[in-house]
Parts: sequence; C-alpha cells; structure tokens
Amino acid sequence: MAGKLLIIGFGPGDEAHITKRAREAISESEVIIGYNTYVDLIRSLIDGKQVVRTGMTEEVSRAQEAVRQAEAGRKVAVISSGDAGVYGMAGLVYEVLIEKGWKPSDGVEVEIVPGISAINSCASLLGAPVMHDACTISLSDHLTPWDLIRRRVEAAASADFVIALYNPRSGRRTRQIVETQQILLKHRSPDTPVGIVKSAYRDREHVVLTTLAEMLEHDIGMLTTVIIGNSATRNYEGLMITPRGYQRKYTLDSDIQPLRPHERLRREAEPWALEQEAETGAETEAALPGQPGQPGAALRFAEQREAGRTGLPSFFDEDEYGDDGYGEYSPEAEGTGTADDYDREDSPVRIQVAGTRSAYDKPASSGAGEYGDSAVAVAVRPPAAPAASVDVSAPTAYELAEEALRLVTGEPGGTAPSASPGGFFRQQAILEFAVSPGLANKNLTAKQLMVLADAVGDTGTMEYTPHHQLLVKLRTDDPDSVTKRLRGEGLLLAPVGDVVQIKACDFCNMDKGDAVPYAEELHDLLGGAAVPKEMKIGFNGCGMACYGAVKEDIGIVYRREKFDLFLGGKTVGRNAHAAQPVAEGIEPDKLVETIERIVTRYRNEGHPNERFHKFFARVKELEGYRHREVPAFQIENALCGD
Repeated sequence: MAGKLLIIGFGPGDEAHITKRAREAISESEVIIGYNTYVDLIRSLIDGKQVVRTGMTEEVSRAQEAVRQAEAGRKVAVISSGDAGVYGMAGLVYEVLIEKGWKPSDGVEVEIVPGISAINSCASLLGAPVMHDACTISLSDHLTPWDLIRRRVEAAASADFVIALYNPRSGRRTRQIVETQQILLKHRSPDTPVGIVKSAYRDREHVVLTTLAEMLEHDIGMLTTVIIGNSATRNYEGLMITPRGYQRKYTLDSDIQPLRPHERLRREAEPWALEQEAETGAETEAALPGQPGQPGAALRFAEQREAGRTGLPSFFDEDEYGDDGYGEYSPEAEGTGTADDYDREDSPVRIQVAGTRSAYDKPASSGAGEYGDSAVAVAVRPPAAPAASVDVSAPTAYELAEEALRLVTGEPGGTAPSASPGGFFRQQAILEFAVSPGLANKNLTAKQLMVLADAVGDTGTMEYTPHHQLLVKLRTDDPDSVTKRLRGEGLLLAPVGDVVQIKACDFCNMDKGDAVPYAEELHDLLGGAAVPKEMKIGFNGCGMACYGAVKEDIGIVYRREKFDLFLGGKTVGRNAHAAQPVAEGIEPDKLVETIERIVTRYRNEGHPNERFHKFFARVKELEGYRHREVPAFQIENALCGD
C-alpha cells in the first residue's frame, strides 16, 4: 500500500504558532525528516517517532529519503520552519517525485500543510509593514545566480515594493547584503524604515527598527529576516507602519465619510485607476491579433526565432543571452508586468529552468551556471506579422511547458537532447569528473596537460583538489569523445560526488610497490560506487603512511607484507580526528573482500548524507570490528552552518 507524504510548515518555531493541522500531521506520521535545527525546535512533538535529521545543504537527500519511505508504505512528515512552500521543502519533494514518474492519481499521496512564513511572523513583531504590495527575495546565491538576484532587487526597489529579504547573510556570504543596500539606496530615501528580526518567536528573538542607511550597522545573519519599507512606510513610536492607501478616499479621524458607500468605487473617486472599459474582449482582440482559429493568440514560437523571421526586442537578443543565459536587466523591455503574469499576452515571458545536477535538470545550450544551473529563454509576444511560409500552429504556453516537462522527466514524446536547433529547447551537458595521471602515478606529462587544457577550453574549469586530482567541469554535446580522448592519453578519470574514491600514495615512486595490485583491485571493484556520502579509502604502501591514509574514512596501510586497517576518520571540522585502528596483520588475500563487505553494508544501511564515521558510530560494529568512543570536547554547531 502506498504511503503518504506530509510536507509541514510549522511556522517560526514556538508551539503557540504551530497550526492545529500541523500538529495533527506530525502526530499521525511514522517518520519525521528534517534539518537538525528544525528537529530540535519541535522535539516535544516527535518523541517516540523515527527521526532522520541532516545538516545544511542536504535538502535533496531529505526529499529523496522521504519519497523512499513513503513508497515503502509509511506516513512521512518532512518538516520546514515557516511555510514549506516558501523557500521550503514542498517544491523539492515534488521535483523528486516528478523525476521518479509520480502521478497524483496513483502514486503516494502528498499533503502540503501551510505554516506562518517569516515575512508574516516578523511583520507582526514590527507592527504592520506589509500592508501593501510586497515581495520576498532570498539573497542566497547557492542555487540562484547572483546577477538574477540583483536584477530582482533592482526591479522590486524601483517598483516601490515592500521587500522581505530571506537568507540575507551567512559566514561565507557577506557581500550580498551590502550590494543589496547599495541598489536600494538608488531608489529609496536613506531614511526608509527597515525592520531586522532575528529568531522570531524563539528564545533568542531580537527586533531592531532602523533605517536603510544604517541597517548594516546591526547584526544580520542566517536567522534574520530584513523587511524594507516602501516610500510610504513610516516609523511611529517604534512601530513600522505601511499605509494601505485608505487616506486617498477616506477621512480616518472622522465618523462621517465624504463619499457614500455607493460612490467609493466610481471612476471619479479613483482617477488613478486603470480604465476598465479598455479591457473589453473586443478591444483586447484588436490589440492582440492572432492566427485564424486562435483569437488573441500572442505566442511567438522558437522556430520563427531560429529562422530569424520575426524580430525580438533587445531583452531577448542572442548576444545578451549567449554567455550566461540571463542578459542585462532592462525595465523598458520588461514593461510593467510582474514575474507571475503568465496570462498576459502583450509582454515577453522568460521561462527559467534552473536547478542542481540531476536527471531532473538537464542543462540547456542557452546558458549554464557554475554548477549546472541552466536557463532557457522563450520569447512569448505578438508576432509582428504572420510568416507566410509557416503553416504549423503556434504552440500554446501550456504546450511549451509540457514539452519542457517531458524533456526534464524523460517521458516519451519529449524532444531528445540531441534534437535539431529547430526545437523549442536545446540541451548541452555539463560534464564533471576528477582526473589524475593514475592511481599511484602522481606525475602529469606536458602533453597530458596540453590535451586536458584543450578539452576544457575557455568555458570549462579545472580546480586543484587535495585528493591528488583535478576537478574538471566543461560543457559538451559529446561527453564520450571527451572522456575517450583523455583516457587515450593515459589519464585516469573518476566520477565525483557521493561515490567511493581510492586515494593511494605514490609508493615511494614505486620503490615500494608490492601493495599496488591490491590498491588497483579495490579501485576496479569499488571506485565510483554510489554511497550515502562521499567516501575516501586511503591506501598507503608502507608503515610511514606519509600520505595520511589513517585520516580517511577507511585507511589501509601495508606493513610487513600484511595490512593494517583503520575505520572512521573525520578529516574536516574543529573536532577532526584520525580513524580508529581496528585490525593489524590482515592477510593480503582477505583484504579486498573485507573492504568490500564494509562498503556494501555502508551502502545498504547508511542514512542519506550520513558520513561513514557517523555510520560506524551508530552501528557500533562492522565485520567484527567494534567502534570505540573517543573523548572529545563538545562543539556547538555554528548557526550560519560554518
């Protein structure tokens, strides 16, 4: 029997602001999945339940685990603070389901339980700052290009929106809030009221009312929401108030109003309003000519653009989008519509497809970000004149969206990635891999470097890593030819991510190479195997262990013609530690099978994103090797994730 997914927003975190339905949903769930801090906030509501908790940047693994558990027939709660549909887990869970071919009619049931978002909870502590048109903008550029965020800030600032800034600053991201203030000061008075709320309705709640000019003088971090007023917002007795506009038609200090109720919506009472008669069907038809049988159709489709039959405004010119897929911000080209005006037929609409490296996000040729984010620009506006040579019907907006969905989900009927340029979407792969001269060989030849540089080109990147490898990222339509060429030069290519990697020493320039065959056998057997979290197996050819095998997840040291084994090293963090020595003198013919069994158990029983040292500590025993608790001082997790 199919299970159920409950995607729950529990508000700011205190129990008084958790909705009745959210409490019920948590209570009826068998499994609770969430970020560490969120789990701690609702600890009293989840006693006795199975809990899967992970850290920052591990949202995808939480969504995947939730889907797996639900498909196994369990009721699973995925928790988010605030509202799960506002920068929360709701959308990501749906994306994971879509990638698996889920259908609402016969797949696992999904219920989204709304919660109080930060813009609302923080506004309540400040007064009434969000009484007029407002928007939320996340300043985190981990998944969204900063250029796009900057243009959104610019647009919202120039349009006089009240703006709520989410994720304004972290330990690593410090410039974004500074640039945002600079943009806002171009459009708003330095005295514009700004509210800064940290940990709303939590134990460390802190509220500051300041100005746009002085906002950076106050503490702003990942637990902070910043609300910037519009041109009408005022600071009254320590309260941030944005008028709704009633004073335009009402007298607020008198019981007798100048306009009677039936007069208040007349044209003469609101001369600033758009004349409604200009939007009748007949006049709309005249303004938006379409093709026969499609009154008012305003879609310009990709074949016309590729063939150059209809001109585009500069906002969609190829030279603006050829490099990064976004181009320069142009208020004139965007008109007065908002980003949600998908039903407008008189203005261009950009369909933005962006995401992480997965089968759901196949990068497109029109532009790709550093980590595989892609952008596809589709022009949607009235054609200047019907093209006589085209007798096919223009696609509807729904058809465009359907085709995009087929592309990313791989369902039948979608255009293949290698489709001709005449299709709506063209795709180009982001190829990412690690490259080294060999498992034990650490010496790159000049020719190998030249071939590698030529393959990467001007648009790709090569990053040196501390793991005796170069991390390569490049755009290509033919990844097989790239990898074949590099392997032909004797280079060793390996996948990256949550896979097993064998890190061998140079065996003293092969002077101590007796153990090399065992390292190569492990590499052939386990190298690149998928695991819950990236796993390094260090392999050193003598007791000196000068390449640090004993610090890796699994450490293997060849000594006196036998092997010593170390398990559970932690290589990063202030509480980093070496692996525990668990065995000495393992016979060579037993080594590979022993390591294989350990890795297999980790693959099968490890939680998503659970590092091997945590897995070893949790299961207590692996292949007869017992985990031993080691003394360690307690370190409080940094709130910003650093």
